[in-house]
Amino acid sequence: QVQLVESGGGLVQAGGSLRLSCAASGRIFSSYAMGWFRQALGKEREFVAAIRWSDGSTYYVDSVKGRFTISRDSARNTVYLKMNSLKPEDTAVYHCATDADYSGRYYSPGEYDSWGQGTQVTVSS
Repeated sequence: QVQLVESGGGLVQAGGSLRLSCAASGRIFSSYAMGWFRQALGKEREFVAAIRWSDGSTYYVDSVKGRFTISRDSARNTVYLKMNSLKPEDTAVYHCATDADYSGRYYSPGEYDSWGQGTQVTVSS
């Protein structure tokens, strides 16, 4: 299985930027896509962004379009989430995950197979 470790979370002021990293090990080559999800206190896990491993196609939830950018470094088996213009409502634990097959339902947490432990992002107002 794929092992995932997130890093880069922290405390930032509203309007600031942060870059999250997700380092993968194991059978990363078998993954169809990787995604970022977030879960705020008292809320359900929410899709944020996904990237197709093979060609780099990207997908975003509407609330982060124009602010967040997902990217990959295939040589390092690492996926990044660059977050600009951060808002207090972005505060959450951010998890990366792998999707082993093609389903077209990249936005659904249930379609993902392996998950990291998460990294906390806190945006102060």
